Amino acid sequence: MSNAAVAAAPPVPANLVSLRYRVKGMDCPSCAGKIETAVRRLPGIATVRVNYTSQTLDLTLDETGTPRDALEQRVGALGYPITSLPTAADLARSQAASLDASLAKVEAEDIDLPFWRTPKATLAIAVGSLFALGLLFDRAMPEVAGEFAYWPGALVGLSFYGRRAFAAARNGSPFSIEMLMSVATAGALAIHAAEEAAVVVLLFTVGEMLEVVAAGRARAGIRSLVALVPKMARLVDDVDGSAREVPAVSLRIGQTVVVRPGDRVPADGVVTDGASSLDESPITGESVPKAKEPGDAVYAGSVNADGALQVRVTREAADNMVARILHLVEEAQASKSPTARFIDRFSAIYTPLAFAFSVLVAVVPPLLLGGDWGTWIYRGLALLLIACPCALVLSTPAAIASGLAAGARRGLLVKGGAALETIGRVRTVAFDKTGTLTAGRPRVTDILPFGPDASERSIISLAAAVENGSSHPIARAILDRADRDGVPLRPTRDARTIPGRAVQATVMGQTVLVSSPRHASERVRLDSEAESAVASLEAAGKTTVVVLRDGEALGIIAVRDEPRLNAADGIAALRAMGVDCVILTGDNRRTGQAVAAQLDLDVRSELMPEDKLAEIAALKIVGPVAMVGDGINDAPALAAASVGIAMGGGTDAALETADAAVLNERVADVAALVALSRATLGNIHQNVTIALGLKVVFLVTTLLGITGLWPAILADTGATVLVTANALRLLRA
Repeated sequence: MSNAAVAAAPPVPANLVSLRYRVKGMDCPSCAGKIETAVRRLPGIATVRVNYTSQTLDLTLDETGTPRDALEQRVGALGYPITSLPTAADLARSQAASLDASLAKVEAEDIDLPFWRTPKATLAIAVGSLFALGLLFDRAMPEVAGEFAYWPGALVGLSFYGRRAFAAARNGSPFSIEMLMSVATAGALAIHAAEEAAVVVLLFTVGEMLEVVAAGRARAGIRSLVALVPKMARLVDDVDGSAREVPAVSLRIGQTVVVRPGDRVPADGVVTDGASSLDESPITGESVPKAKEPGDAVYAGSVNADGALQVRVTREAADNMVARILHLVEEAQASKSPTARFIDRFSAIYTPLAFAFSVLVAVVPPLLLGGDWGTWIYRGLALLLIACPCALVLSTPAAIASGLAAGARRGLLVKGGAALETIGRVRTVAFDKTGTLTAGRPRVTDILPFGPDASERSIISLAAAVENGSSHPIARAILDRADRDGVPLRPTRDARTIPGRAVQATVMGQTVLVSSPRHASERVRLDSEAESAVASLEAAGKTTVVVLRDGEALGIIAVRDEPRLNAADGIAALRAMGVDCVILTGDNRRTGQAVAAQLDLDVRSELMPEDKLAEIAALKIVGPVAMVGDGINDAPALAAASVGIAMGGGTDAALETADAAVLNERVADVAALVALSRATLGNIHQNVTIALGLKVVFLVTTLLGITGLWPAILADTGATVLVTANALRLLRA
């Protein structure tokens, strides 16, 4: 694991220290809840964030209130081994030499043990072996052994879960799953149901072990991203130009690295020399390799296919794209969705009430109705096991974690469960135009020669020669077209710009201008056919320039920022899901209407940032609204929408403000986000139905005396396994 996986910590006051821990064995929301409750009760705790998916505990602590040793002992007493990890601030202070040691520690702590070597697996093997021996002993010598043959297995389980139960109770969680298990096991032994007590312990432990396996699989899906970034990089020496291997985490902004064919790119950067194709699928999910040449951006973890590249580093390891993905996913998993928060509140009330109901079932019929004490205590203990809220509490976060992981692997980043839930409920998606529905880079759409002496090739050749070296969007469009058509650039001299009007240069002894139509009409007389062509092209939302040579108009070049190739398919996919689409753009009305007509969309044009906010507010009256944008001017609208979605190539302001990001810059991926969200919501509903449905069934059968203790534990353990397995299906989405 690299320091990419270490979450950035906000600055804290001088009297507080920011700490980060790996908590082994924290594999479910119930575990995380017990740890969070215990830690929050300590004096000196400012903030706490527990993430069971990544098994991390982040907090800020005033050590005058609680020394960190006492904190670690408190968590360890709950039965969870805890080890300190370096925070992002720690790594930033480290020198490259000590950085490797810090990261090696992170790597060592982040490796999951094989499930058969975990404490719960060891317990399951021990209890299972003792139960099997007890069963053999009971069958061989029933008159000697009897129920006591099963006591060893039940007592081993009771010892393990009892210690955890009382530790949790002392630290603010009296109705933990371990407490319910311990009471049920002890009660079963007291009423001489030792065989069933041992079976209950065994089934519960097996369920817990399967939960460990499932949690490990979910973590592996995200952790695989860490392995994308190579550990070593070939750094170019600024003095002699030689390349030497250095740790990739030691690279700094401005340094240059060599990426050979077959190597992974060690850092985010910009190509300064060479050309190649890069496979960015591990980062963005884009299946087709992308051609890269000087000036193009590259991501750490991309695979260089065929040519050597020199790349100037633009982001350090802790801030590269992989690090940002990991950080966003970790932040998202640590946050709770509205459904998860509701279920947490519900279970906090439900569990004590269910405990009380179990006691009433065990006591009231014998006292008031003359029922048999043994029968009704047995049924009360069974209801106690049915009351376990594990499956219900796990139903939402398991689905959310799997949905976030599935999205991240496809280049769809969502910053939290709340955003993931909201995306699936949106009624309208509002798109910015430039850089979102369009590529943000104009291209030549039309070349219209005047007269028989001019051709498309000659016009683009002269215009490209004059525009060579300019960074103006129209100039880039003309130069791109010349490059695509294989037109060589002729030498020029005396190049100059007439601001807002034209660019002029001498090409092979002839004066050539690339001019606005108005300025061209001041220099030469344009006939009615040429003026009509200009008016027609501009009515279609295109920008036109006229190419003049020695006072003669040779032709017109039209450019326009065209819709992305996948924009129409993405809009169609959203409409197929019942989602309305609209364009909100600050561009002029004519250009906005031209793009809207191509995509068959409504458009609101010439909007200032505050106007976009008003439009978003109006759309939210109908239902939840998603805003998709990429520019700084989109940040307020992204924040105001029910959910903001940033295109991956957009500005940092847009990415930071948005609730989700589409790394591939494909409009179709917005529809994919909605589909992923709806699949996750559907999975949550299925999980809740499974969890509650099994409890209702076993509640009725237990009260009727049809089922007993070990089927009752299946109502929770079985539901937990089913819920987890169902959530993992989303990883294949």
